[in-house]
Amino acid sequence: MNNIAIKVENLSKAYQLGEIGTGTISRDLERWFAKVRGKEDPFLRIGETNDRNSKGNSDVVWSLKDINFEIEQGDAVGIIGRNGAGKSTLLKILSRVTSPTTGKISGRGRIASLLEVGTGFHPELTGRENIYLNGAILGMRKKEIARKFDEIVDFAGVERYVDTPVKRYSSGMYVRLAFAVAAHLESEILIVDEVLAVGDAEFQKKCLGKMGEVSKGEGRTVLFVSHNMGAVKTLCNKGILLTQGNVSFYGAVADTINCYSQNFINNKAEFKSIKGNRGLEIIDIVINGSNDPSINIFETIKIEIKYKIHNYEYSNFETFIIIHDENDTEIISFFQKDAGKLALIDEKNKNVIASFENILRPGNYKVSAGFFDPYRNFVDWVAPASLFIVEENFHEGGRYDYRLGKVFSKAIWS
Repeated sequence: MNNIAIKVENLSKAYQLGEIGTGTISRDLERWFAKVRGKEDPFLRIGETNDRNSKGNSDVVWSLKDINFEIEQGDAVGIIGRNGAGKSTLLKILSRVTSPTTGKISGRGRIASLLEVGTGFHPELTGRENIYLNGAILGMRKKEIARKFDEIVDFAGVERYVDTPVKRYSSGMYVRLAFAVAAHLESEILIVDEVLAVGDAEFQKKCLGKMGEVSKGEGRTVLFVSHNMGAVKTLCNKGILLTQGNVSFYGAVADTINCYSQNFINNKAEFKSIKGNRGLEIIDIVINGSNDPSINIFETIKIEIKYKIHNYEYSNFETFIIIHDENDTEIISFFQKDAGKLALIDEKNKNVIASFENILRPGNYKVSAGFFDPYRNFVDWVAPASLFIVEENFHEGGRYDYRLGKVFSKAIWS
């Protein structure tokens, strides 16, 4: 236990959907009486996992269910998973913002957390006053805070506004100062949710550098939630994968991201033909020659369409590729008139490869593809199925803000 910063045992958190209360006084009294006797809430027994895609039969859902893990001092741990997996709920419990339904947490050291814009800030107080307030909450003396004050203000870049009430700050200024306070005041554990997405790309890069310094240089423990796998890979040495409120993997960060990626790949739709006589049948679409769906924002993308020949009667065909975002909106399409000179051998596997410079902003994408015969009749066309993730590169990102627009491209300026 000497080297353990955080230990979580059988941790669960249940939430009730809809209005508070069971709907009847008798049931509310039954729950209260069970609590007085130290018994389990009878209505939690029928609670369901937090699956947003299904309606369910219970009005109680488990945001977290029977979680167990240990985090050692000095570890930087990335917590990843799909929306609704329980990541933010876990951080709120670890930060003592909310209490668990069952289970317990033990650990060593003061915790500084940044869970949302303005966490721990009083809007009527100035930036200067909020810095001292946050330090006092962490149990620091005034002299300790004063020693770090100039460094905090310089990092946040809000010197001009430090004596202005923070209610007049923009969301970007808010998060700059909030992160600077959390990272610089002397806590043993730093907890950061994906609130950093509010900042611009330059500040995100700066924050990741500071968190790396806090973890590797100062030996403090960092818990970091993000959907950006590139950022998690850069900062963290370990990872926790949450799936519907359960820890489905905990280990080295590369293995955790790979597990998440494989789940992403395994959830892809089957290759469903939506048009064509299927003289040529598309059987797979492979991104960059592997099952790893992660692609760097500056990396060339190679899409390979694998197909079988059944009863195709022409000596050539045309092909197209469409890239869709995670909402199935068509982003980019590619077309090739002379895609293949076919040797007409039934059932023999073939492939067509298209390579292009990556102009997609970070995010999740799907690929659909199809074939035409020389008379522009559909031979095969599969619905969006093959998935890949474009990741941001914080080492080469510069000042670009990839959140703007649907695609991203470098330009030659003169």
